Amino acid sequence: MQTLKQLQAGELLGTTRVKLVENLTDFPDELFTLADSLEILDLSGNQLRALPDDFARLQNLKILFLSENQFDHFPMVLGQCQNLEMIGFKANQIKTVPEDSLPPQTRWLILTDNQINALPESIGNLTRLQKLMLAGNQLNALPNSMANCENLQLIRLSANQLPSLPDWLLTLPNLAWLAFAGNPLCKTEQLTQSAKTDLLNNRLPTVTLDDLEINTLLGEGASGLIYQANWRPHAHLQTPPKHALAVKLFKGAVTSDGYPEDELNACVMAGQHANLVNILAEVCAPPESDELDKTQTAKQAGLVMERIPETYANLGLPPCFKSCTRDHFADGFSLTLEQVEKILLQVTDVLTHLHTQQLCHGDLYAHNILLDEQANILLTDFGAASPFCNLPEHQQSLIKTIEQRALRHLKDDLLTLQRTSSVKKIIPI
Repeated sequence: MQTLKQLQAGELLGTTRVKLVENLTDFPDELFTLADSLEILDLSGNQLRALPDDFARLQNLKILFLSENQFDHFPMVLGQCQNLEMIGFKANQIKTVPEDSLPPQTRWLILTDNQINALPESIGNLTRLQKLMLAGNQLNALPNSMANCENLQLIRLSANQLPSLPDWLLTLPNLAWLAFAGNPLCKTEQLTQSAKTDLLNNRLPTVTLDDLEINTLLGEGASGLIYQANWRPHAHLQTPPKHALAVKLFKGAVTSDGYPEDELNACVMAGQHANLVNILAEVCAPPESDELDKTQTAKQAGLVMERIPETYANLGLPPCFKSCTRDHFADGFSLTLEQVEKILLQVTDVLTHLHTQQLCHGDLYAHNILLDEQANILLTDFGAASPFCNLPEHQQSLIKTIEQRALRHLKDDLLTLQRTSSVKKIIPI
């Protein structure tokens, strides 16, 4: 991270990347002195409301982050930025996206957690668009012009006001990762009676934090914090499990995938499977506790689950700007074809299980798969999972086709890691 003082002193000349977090209310004009070199500009976490009319002078800019500012509309001037490919406006106050304001070369657009109720028809001109993050807005429809966005591979539509999904969306030829929970089309009251019965049968025992001893923080994700935990002696479950526990407490705010409460419900719907983390109970209305991070509130929901053994590690690493929608892997990491085959057989089996529960994972990636030395896997992260039981039958079939496409991408990615093996061919997917 650089400073405004360095920029004003001319110390950043020639740099390709700038990040400034200084409670800025005005765009620093000194950034134009970097027009010949600047490719990545991150002004997230400031108080900006507008960009200068001549912003397009930054003609080499490829990536722009303006998340957590005060924009109430998408800046029209960005439509003039011919090389801009990735734009992030998460957690602003954007209500409108004007026609022709989206850069023509856009590949990755992040508009999560705003107040947008409509997208411009001109979004259909973004033929290079691969990744579109729209969770946490007020959308009640998508423009039909988006049917032209045939390169779209990932879209997040959760936590909006969509009453249905258009067929053209589900038939986009490259769409592989889709999230749509937290919309009216998924509301529980619209479920069939059999689906309601299945959901009730899957409900977990409920506990409060009084039943648990919360210990070390294990990690933090977009939707919550995960702690080591143990049952207290007085825990009200009749037969508290003896194995090691972990507790995930949801943050409550909308994430890039949607509402945490939908993730919790998806974990419940998923049920039990050998390749899923075993969920033991729901945490309901936990009381305040000095043992927890002070950002936690008294009414947060959570999950009690078996602690994942330390022998497991992430199979892959999340997409980067270059790969956009595809995972990458640690340098030197490799797999035999036998291991690849075993991994894919397990993933196929757990995906079939989820589809039987009328749930799509929505984020089937190597970075959401945990792997041990024997090539046993656990599929994790249900933040983008969505129930499809309310959809028409033909759309349910299309949802499964989309997930199969993600599975094929996973297969292709894993085969790039193969080393010498006696296996002659891999399972067809």
